[in-house]
Amino acid sequence: MSKLDWNWGSKSKKVKTSAKVSSKKTITSSKKSKKLVLKNTKAGKAAAKKALLQSFPNLAAKKPSAPKSSSLDWNWGAKKKEAQQKRGKVAPTISPKKLLKKPLNGFTKIQRAVSDANNKLKNKLPQEKLKLGIPGFDALFRQGIPHGASILVEGGPGSGKTIFCLQTAINAAQKGLKVLYMSFEEPEDRLRQHMRNFGWDPEKYEKSGKLMIRRFNALDIARSVEALLSEAKRELLIDIQPVLIPKEFIPNIVCIDSLSSISSAFSGEESRFRIYMEQLFRYLEGHGMTSFLIRETANPTHIGKIYVEHGEAVSFLSDGIIVWYNVIYENGKRERAIEVLKMRGEEFDRKIVKAEIVNKKGIIVHPDQQLQGSYGLT
Repeated sequence: MSKLDWNWGSKSKKVKTSAKVSSKKTITSSKKSKKLVLKNTKAGKAAAKKALLQSFPNLAAKKPSAPKSSSLDWNWGAKKKEAQQKRGKVAPTISPKKLLKKPLNGFTKIQRAVSDANNKLKNKLPQEKLKLGIPGFDALFRQGIPHGASILVEGGPGSGKTIFCLQTAINAAQKGLKVLYMSFEEPEDRLRQHMRNFGWDPEKYEKSGKLMIRRFNALDIARSVEALLSEAKRELLIDIQPVLIPKEFIPNIVCIDSLSSISSAFSGEESRFRIYMEQLFRYLEGHGMTSFLIRETANPTHIGKIYVEHGEAVSFLSDGIIVWYNVIYENGKRERAIEVLKMRGEEFDRKIVKAEIVNKKGIIVHPDQQLQGSYGLT
């Protein structure tokens, strides 16, 4: 046999062998495919179930419930959705929690800040106004005196200014507010005696820490302002706290009796008095203190008479003006009257009404009794 024949024979043998192997693979694969087809048919599923029950007879006692989707299936669905989003097939969605965690740009932050501020304003209750508790007086207002307002109480000698502020102070202390009564004229004991004459007990509220009556020297105030102006190189940088308000007592209401005494201490230095008044009003406003500042006037300031106001800007700086009048009728009879001339942020009755000081009671205002006939006001 030649070499060529040998090679041909070996090659044919290889071909036959490979044919046999491929035929075996084909048979095996066909058997597997038949098994797969059999399993996917109803008969196949029934046979598998029967074999399963034979192997595990306990399963026949309880009917299995329908299978629920597992977390694996959910994760697979989520991953599929992410893949589709990357390819641009599905629009991306952001949950509200993720949206809150996202950083905001400048405009969005401003929008949210404005929205929050508006919501706070909507939810905020109307500010409660201050009622003085003086019979008849509160009826002149629709609501009352705004908290933190600076009120001028002005009038001639003996008109009722000091009694009005003392009664305001004792009524506020009874309500639980802290009141500082600052006197630049009468000593503390005399003011306490005035209060006791009307049946009020100042010592009771002084002991409880609700009332402080203290006398100050107006000349000391003027000297302190001069020193502070020198240190500040004539700039408007005066610290009122060590000059007036005691550090150990932070009041809700301050009564100053009177601005006229402080003004006289700045004799010939009206510009410095005006500087002091500006700083005083600014301090009271900045600390939310409601203040009643007594000012004595020889003639009523706002009834058309010629009057030059010392300090010039006091009436403009104040939020409200309450005027006390001495009324003189043609027959020589004298009475008292009161008028609310100005009150920022509050509606009030614009009229002059009768008022009186009653023993053991204090001031009583008659809001429905307007002045009648011919009279003069001082």
